[in-house]
Amino acid sequence: MHRHLFKALFLVTVTMAYTLPALRGQVDEATRQLAHDIFKQLVEINTTDSVGSTTVAAEAMAKRLRDAGFPAGDVVVLGPNPRKDNMVARLHGTGAHPPVLLIGHLDVVEARRSDWTTDPFQFIEKDGYFYGRGTQDMKSDDAIWVTEFIRLKREGYIPDRDLILALTADEEGGKFNGVDWLVHNQRNLIDAEFVLNSDGGGVDTDDGKPVIVSMDASEKLYADYQLTVTNPGGHSSLPVPDNAIYHLAGALVRLESYEFPVELNDVTRAYFERMASVESGQEAADMRAVVKSPPDQAAVARLSQDPLQNATLRTTCVATRLDAGLANNALPETARAIVNCRILPGHTREEIRQDLIGIFADPKVEVRYVDDSGRVLDSAPDAQALPPVKLRPDVMTALEKVAGEMWPGTPVVPTMATGASDGVYTNAAGMPTFGISGVAIDMDDIRAHGRDERLRVESFYQGVDFYYRYLKALTSGN
Repeated sequence: MHRHLFKALFLVTVTMAYTLPALRGQVDEATRQLAHDIFKQLVEINTTDSVGSTTVAAEAMAKRLRDAGFPAGDVVVLGPNPRKDNMVARLHGTGAHPPVLLIGHLDVVEARRSDWTTDPFQFIEKDGYFYGRGTQDMKSDDAIWVTEFIRLKREGYIPDRDLILALTADEEGGKFNGVDWLVHNQRNLIDAEFVLNSDGGGVDTDDGKPVIVSMDASEKLYADYQLTVTNPGGHSSLPVPDNAIYHLAGALVRLESYEFPVELNDVTRAYFERMASVESGQEAADMRAVVKSPPDQAAVARLSQDPLQNATLRTTCVATRLDAGLANNALPETARAIVNCRILPGHTREEIRQDLIGIFADPKVEVRYVDDSGRVLDSAPDAQALPPVKLRPDVMTALEKVAGEMWPGTPVVPTMATGASDGVYTNAAGMPTFGISGVAIDMDDIRAHGRDERLRVESFYQGVDFYYRYLKALTSGN
């Protein structure tokens, strides 16, 4: 997942500014070149689940750290599968405080050359942008992490706690999620007081001008469901009304027209109340109306036209894959679809599976749960999404300090991601996780998971500047 894709803002405590200075960063030429070269190297290593290898990327980053002076014992590459290794590195501190873990995923979603105007696995700079798969999600941040570790090591900087970096596999899909595997198999390597996840948060911009600096402190619950309809099949010259595809299509049409109930919690209610004073006109009025009890349904309908606001208001489920039939001249014996859901906190995956069965209202449509390893199960887990983490003063003070230096007047806003990230595993393991990134992306140019993924050149270098400042502000002992 990428931080800018799915957000619901909350706890806005400062006034949003609409006339803001351009983003500014200070990175020396040697650091720019180092960061550029690492970024390029990562993008040009194919790390897709189908044919790629996070192991190659992990080994490449480990070599860079060892070449920069990290002892071999402080940089390890390991994992459950030859193509799905992770890299874990440690920069030793004074030990005055427990370690902090930094996480970022190396894998990227699939990309076909025929869909892109450039080669997705070639790092190309043009028109002020870096193009390539992973430039937004999230090899830019991976490159920044590695650059900062090398930079701090070369300076001889000793933080007041160990910094642990984990670059991992299978966040975007696959059977060997790296963070989950490390938590359950190598906890001693990554155990930390809290976690910084650069796959969350970031700087939302409008034509390059910063609007908010966001920090993810919560997220929705991710779930996949497999829909299956079976039929004896037969010759296509003898069509029957009991066609597996028709049953499946009918179920998906009902899902398309269904809206899960509106459900506000303290977080999303505070968001709409605060944003009503920032917006104007009909949108502001609708935000005020939606927090009433009961919410105004006309306001709900208008806000729901915006995908982000809709995802803030309710659980969402959408069909993402289809598979049916074996031949053009035969009735299908089996038709299948995958439905992906993003579930509000307070509900379980099994609860939503039962809801889907009720929505489809067709006994021929079997609804089963697909777990993270790809297994298809008759029922889903009962675990609910975790509540938002408690905001740490040290994390927030350092973030507000650096954001104030780099983007004066821009509010720092804790957020709830409406998608999912590897933070679900670290939070569940008792390590509070904060999604923080200094990479800025225009809100109308979000291309993560899409064609011609790109990142503004200067946004990347500003991200390098941000995390250098932030890690020092967080770990200087001041």
